[in-house]
Amino acid sequence: MRQADRLTQILASYGSYHRDPRNRRTHYFGVPVIIYAVLVPLALAAQTVLGTTLRLDRIVVAVAAVGYILLDVGLGFSLALALALLAAAAEATSALGVTAALAVAVAAFFLGWALQLLGHRLEGNRPALLTNLAQIFVAPLFLAAELGFSLGLRASLRAGIERQLGERPSM
Repeated sequence: MRQADRLTQILASYGSYHRDPRNRRTHYFGVPVIIYAVLVPLALAAQTVLGTTLRLDRIVVAVAAVGYILLDVGLGFSLALALALLAAAAEATSALGVTAALAVAVAAFFLGWALQLLGHRLEGNRPALLTNLAQIFVAPLFLAAELGFSLGLRASLRAGIERQLGERPSM
């Protein structure tokens, strides 16, 4: 399977659970908040190796960025930037100290999931991750693609996704 076809299939599968614009809007806020919440405790897990501080959040972000870039260069670099900004925010939060940072992370985590669940309630369907847990990694990719579509970018990708979903392309 060609890489472009694989990307289209992945995004169409995730998109089938996110057709309602209200659901997508809740995800634009909920997904980054959840990522941030997960990165906070990882930012707290800093180790010094040979005089260099290694932060687990940076390692996770780098691995994720490479994975996204291998799947699609344009979307991957966009996500790498977004993930780096979320990691920077997580590291700033970790400066509050362990207790305060973890309290912020827990609150953010529950807020992010509350937004996700609200969106799925509005759409009247269940979250995609209940079908396939790997959909958690597709959510940021889908949102980056949707943002690009709203800016008039990647028309052929959008048309391919809509074709797979059985909809008329709306270019």
